[in-house]
Amino acid sequence: MELRHLRYFVAVAETGSLTVAAEQRLHTSQPSLSRQIRDLEDEVRAELFVRSARGVELTAAGRAFLDHARLALAQVDAATEAARRAAEPAKQVFALGFLTGEEMTWLPRVMRVLRDELPNIDVTVSSGYSPDLADALARGKLDLAFLRAEPGYDLDYRVVDHEKLMVLMPGDHRLTVNPAVNPADLERETFVMASNKARVLHDVIVRYLDRCGVRIEPAHSVDNLAMAMSLVASTGGVALMPEYANNLLPPSVVSRPLAGDADGIDLVAGYSRTNRSGVLKLFLSRAAEAMPPFSAPPM
Repeated sequence: MELRHLRYFVAVAETGSLTVAAEQRLHTSQPSLSRQIRDLEDEVRAELFVRSARGVELTAAGRAFLDHARLALAQVDAATEAARRAAEPAKQVFALGFLTGEEMTWLPRVMRVLRDELPNIDVTVSSGYSPDLADALARGKLDLAFLRAEPGYDLDYRVVDHEKLMVLMPGDHRLTVNPAVNPADLERETFVMASNKARVLHDVIVRYLDRCGVRIEPAHSVDNLAMAMSLVASTGGVALMPEYANNLLPPSVVSRPLAGDADGIDLVAGYSRTNRSGVLKLFLSRAAEAMPPFSAPPM
């Protein structure tokens, strides 16, 4: 078994299509990719995918294999990144990542903790989807990220905030007259739902609607907040999103709290427990005093 087999397997699992994985992710031919997957299944001695006219789906064996394949690839990338950093010991870089929109709140706080070290280190900042941030942490591309507690990664998490769900809607929507929105009122609306890529948020929303006895058939599925706001504005629909969305709302979209005891979602600071960065170690020790959540044991 070679690393390329694992990369091919993960690409097919994430796209759900041999054709899409071959053309858009791996830049190889579909027949060649199919052969590589068959070779992998022969070596594992288990069928990893069920093939159909609609694409491919993971079998039980495939689902069990996926987390281990991702971890193995992440460890290889982390080892490579560690070697590159060790080759330039005089250059200290602290790579930060943020769920898009959260940097407005948390970047200034991180920089205050590191203010004495800033002349001696380079700080890089990026933002993106939570699963992508978790993957970058696991691969050693980021030192610290503010994200959701994504499963399937060998990371430590510290809960730094708990954000209530709220309703996004167009500024002229009929529900804007209410100071708070009853979840039952959402059943009659065009609903914009977080997709499976935003798995943690998706599951929080599903559990909340189930708890409230609200039955919804989503009209649209989105990967991120920007897509959600665009669809809310263009379709006249509604969406449930965490409170941090208020940092990014365009003039055409407004928010309202949910009536009653609304569920929420944790924002966590994550880092790899195998990361040997001296700056990360220094940050964690200082943050325990400057940011109370960092004094609690990791999740």
